[in-house]
Amino acid sequence: MNRRQGLLALFLLIFTLGAGAQQAFPSAYDFIYGLFEPDPNEGLTVFLSTLIPMGGAAESMGMAYTAVAQDASFLELNPAGSALLERTQIALFHNNWIQDTRIESAIYAVRFGTLGLAAGGKWLYLPFTERDDYGYRVTSGYYSEALAIGNVSLHLFPGYYFYGVSVGANIKLAYRSMPDYGDDLGGVIKGSGASQSALAIMTDIGLLTRFNLFKLYSSRSKNFSIGMAVKNIGPTVMDEPLPTVATLGLAYNFFRPILLSADISKPINLQDLSQSEKLYWGVGYSMVITDFWSLRAGLLVKGANPRISAGASIAFFPMTLDVNYTLDLTTQFTALNRISITARFDLGDMGRASRSAMVDSLYIGGLEAYAANNLEKAIELWTKALDVDPYFDPAREARTNAVASLELQQRILDLQRLE
Repeated sequence: MNRRQGLLALFLLIFTLGAGAQQAFPSAYDFIYGLFEPDPNEGLTVFLSTLIPMGGAAESMGMAYTAVAQDASFLELNPAGSALLERTQIALFHNNWIQDTRIESAIYAVRFGTLGLAAGGKWLYLPFTERDDYGYRVTSGYYSEALAIGNVSLHLFPGYYFYGVSVGANIKLAYRSMPDYGDDLGGVIKGSGASQSALAIMTDIGLLTRFNLFKLYSSRSKNFSIGMAVKNIGPTVMDEPLPTVATLGLAYNFFRPILLSADISKPINLQDLSQSEKLYWGVGYSMVITDFWSLRAGLLVKGANPRISAGASIAFFPMTLDVNYTLDLTTQFTALNRISITARFDLGDMGRASRSAMVDSLYIGGLEAYAANNLEKAIELWTKALDVDPYFDPAREARTNAVASLELQQRILDLQRLE
């Protein structure tokens, strides 16, 4: 075998091995395509405005907010969040969506002890103009979808050690408004828009809990959260299903200023499960730079294209301004840059911080009295602490021990008298 024949044989061997390896192991291109493969069942549901983010922290973190739920953005993603909010909030959202499409939203959320309540609304609108074959305008108006949301949640089994579980639900009323359109002769068909308009009722349910896991810093706040939600459950609208979605979310503060989150979601076509869309996922990142400045980023991968977002939060008490930038490839074939703005107003915590400080003071005072062997005083202070916060377990445990010690002392005195 001469040199040329040897090289040809080596080339054929390499080609054969390469072809076999390609069949056995998918190429990098196949792997990436599999991640962003178009979903054949996408777009088979109605009222998709329920899935478009209002804005705020949730959008900047790639909508991976089911287990975070730290501000009014919770309303879209986990209805259990209102019972865990630290402060009463009003939030106003403006989101530039596709072309001339706009989304205006508002949320009010308040908490009374373990009960959380919220109300919100979202309005998507875009101009509609119909022209005839000669380019003349036949009719014009707006296509819009309006959504009203009512929320209630309850924090069950709260405590100092066991955080408890928050359960919540949303009730949603949605209306789709279609403008009248024209016929083949260029005339407007009166009432044609109303025949395409529709009303829908749907509900969301959610769970949220928090606990400590691999915590690298000292704080009373829990550093790990798990949230679950099923959104947009309801009957079909004009024989079309709603965009029902089940989501599982995780959030982790491994270091005090840094928060990582992840959501995985499964759309569910309640009319025909075989036509449900594929799983999609999102990840988010938030970092507190100063008391008044935070940075966030996120990635959402749904269907064929990703959505990359970044945002900043700047606080000018009592207002916090959230500005988000999104490179959105999920809504059209070419890159779309857009901005959303949120103004969030802090209306106070209804005295929760001052009550917490009072409980701490009473608890420490009880420890000092106990160390001085003044058990009656210690019990009195710890009882007052539990009157302010009945879920403060350290005071309850300390009081139980003090009562047992006091009873033991009394028993010893009784025995001494008998002797």
